[in-house]
Amino acid sequence: MNNIKPVRVIAITSGKGGAGKTNLSVNLGIALAQTGQRVAILDADMGLANVDILLGVYPKFNLSHVLSGERTLPEIMLEGPSGIRVIPGASGIQKMAELSATEQAAMIRAFSEIDQELDVLIVDTAAGISASVVNFARACQEIIVVVCDEPTSLTDAYAFIKLLNRDYKLSNFHVITNMVKTVQQGQALFQKLTKVTDHYLDVTLRFVGAVPYDENLRKSVQKQTPVVVGFPETKASLAIKEIAGKINNWPLKANAGSFIEFFVEKMIRYDSNKDVA
Repeated sequence: MNNIKPVRVIAITSGKGGAGKTNLSVNLGIALAQTGQRVAILDADMGLANVDILLGVYPKFNLSHVLSGERTLPEIMLEGPSGIRVIPGASGIQKMAELSATEQAAMIRAFSEIDQELDVLIVDTAAGISASVVNFARACQEIIVVVCDEPTSLTDAYAFIKLLNRDYKLSNFHVITNMVKTVQQGQALFQKLTKVTDHYLDVTLRFVGAVPYDENLRKSVQKQTPVVVGFPETKASLAIKEIAGKINNWPLKANAGSFIEFFVEKMIRYDSNKDVA
């Protein structure tokens, strides 16, 4: 078992909509793939699944078809730029809480079969702090919180971190500031958040980087071509690639929780217990 390389499982969340979380998830996934990592993105937003739209790919199947036995996990995965793969969640995510013991075992086995084909699994959560978002974040190995320079973004990010810290004892979070004018503004935004968390919570926030506002991001969305592919030398692309380099240098937590099957196992367990006080 020691020679099995752990898969890095990262939740990317924002606490609110409009922070550019999904766009960042997609571009960060591609930037990591461009460094030689084997990357998959799980689109865990069951209401507004849009990873596929940003990539210009259109799934015929999603996790619900794996749950029903109609398709295998590899059969529903879509391929995007630089070899990244997308796992369409959609309605299948919602059904995670309703699985029988047999179905749970099948889902865990389905994910465990792909873990040796991956180095990184990015979980693009829904916006907000619903039970589903919290469960995904708790099951992941690393949590990246995306904030932008809006009062509601900081407030909601703080609320999300507070919930995970107070109710579930999670204490380590990474922060990316998005759509900022300068790196300095991004750092100032991070400091504003840490000033509040340091005062009221027992958490450690680590600044991963700042992604500047870039008009090419808008163009890339319209073209359904991720900015790191369509405009690789633009400010936003270079910042995202720099962040990908930092993530590659994070120490791997080589424990049971590092493997995809344990991620799914935890996610199902948390969903099953979500009504338990």
